[in-house]
Amino acid sequence: MQTKLFQPYKIKNVTLKNRIVMSPMCMYSSTGQQGYVEDFHMTHYISRAIGQVGLIMVEATAVTKEGRISANDLGIWSDDHIPQLQKLVSGMKHYGSVTAIQLAHAGRKATIDGNILAPSAIPFDDQSKTPSEMTKEQIQETIQAFKLGARRAKEAGFDIIEIHAAHGYLINEFLSPLSNIRDDEYGGSAENRYRFLSEVLRSVKEVWDGPLFVRISATDYHEDGLTVEDYVPYAKQMKEQGIDLIDVSSGAVVPARINVYPGYQVGFAEKIKNQANIATGAVGLITHGLQAEEILQNNRADLIFIARELLRDPYWPRTAASQLNTKLEAPEQYVRGWS
Repeated sequence: MQTKLFQPYKIKNVTLKNRIVMSPMCMYSSTGQQGYVEDFHMTHYISRAIGQVGLIMVEATAVTKEGRISANDLGIWSDDHIPQLQKLVSGMKHYGSVTAIQLAHAGRKATIDGNILAPSAIPFDDQSKTPSEMTKEQIQETIQAFKLGARRAKEAGFDIIEIHAAHGYLINEFLSPLSNIRDDEYGGSAENRYRFLSEVLRSVKEVWDGPLFVRISATDYHEDGLTVEDYVPYAKQMKEQGIDLIDVSSGAVVPARINVYPGYQVGFAEKIKNQANIATGAVGLITHGLQAEEILQNNRADLIFIARELLRDPYWPRTAASQLNTKLEAPEQYVRGWS
């Protein structure tokens, strides 16, 4: 019997050949500060497609120039980015992977020169710049930037879009009371703090009807911050807005000490999946095929997001298949080595 990790998974009109996802990981490798796909990205992502990853998610890609984490981030703030993204998408699809892109804005965690924006004028830590509190006009401009980014992602040919609402970046900053102390309709109550994400999702869906994911940080690891219990109602709201899957990570909205161990975030994905009745992706030091299979067989999550293990082993699906005594079809060029 085929293991669940290597069973297909359908989301709307898109079918993944297995449940393995390459998690979005910033590579900071776009030189020239213009956000373009370069040779490194072609090699980096397409090699994982050759390695038989079911879904490859391109790293956090900035919807505005000031929204980059670093000057070397990928960008999607201009139509000029589309041709090279199209080439990258074509290369990944050629080897059978479904393609996704994570649309992002760094907010107060941007390290670029010049002014940076956030819901409130609170720096991330003592070494970080103090951001400017966003005006209503800047909020609307940023929502529009996510919409335009989604339109460009569609033109580039991506199958899935993920909105980055985790890890202390702009959307996460609006959600958490630790970084959002606004007294207007975008701050204060849980409902108001959700408003920015809600409006981003609504705007994106005006131009995108394919599968839509959201990455969240399910806990702030701070006594005054959000916990997974706070994210269950948020997840229910996202489902009502047509979100297909929540990619469940944690932390990084404020400096915190986190007890990290294999699968340390899986329980968050399990709780949101079961209590909000929405598909989830599990991530966080998942390194072994048996570990991934246990998560899926026990219905703790629907997809397995692999990060650092895919940096170490571009052909991790083959490794996992071997660990699970499951046959994985090799790319034609590699049959002699994989059989």
